Amino acid sequence: MSDDAGEDTSRPGDSNVAEYKLILRRALDNRPSGTRLKLAAALGKNRSFVSQITNPAYLVPIPAKHVAIIFEVCHLSGAERAAFLEAYGRAHPGRLRAPHREARTRTVIVTVPDLGDDKKNRALEQLIIDFADQLARYTESIG
Repeated sequence: MSDDAGEDTSRPGDSNVAEYKLILRRALDNRPSGTRLKLAAALGKNRSFVSQITNPAYLVPIPAKHVAIIFEVCHLSGAERAAFLEAYGRAHPGRLRAPHREARTRTVIVTVPDLGDDKKNRALEQLIIDFADQLARYTESIG
């Protein structure tokens, strides 16, 4: 057991976090191009977030609320889902208490102007994604 500067660098769930991230990365590698971007949009996050949640070197866990969306967008097979859920359960006991339910989403295509700058275009995309996420949460809360 190592103790560098008072930090616990080896947590029991780390290898399981890496394991389920590796399962997800392998699944995404076998999906059509654009799936990572669709996943980022469905999660209301940017593409770098998808890179982090699919990189076993980053041991930050995938939030439980994202699991259903990941399954829906990435179309994980039964075996992939089972392996992912088994590793996720070992890494985060009790976090997925309720039986897994499929999240339902719809894709809405919005045409926006090209702002002529990648950074500005990404900012506009993120603004639209964030707005849609907030609007959906608001709608659910009043429904």
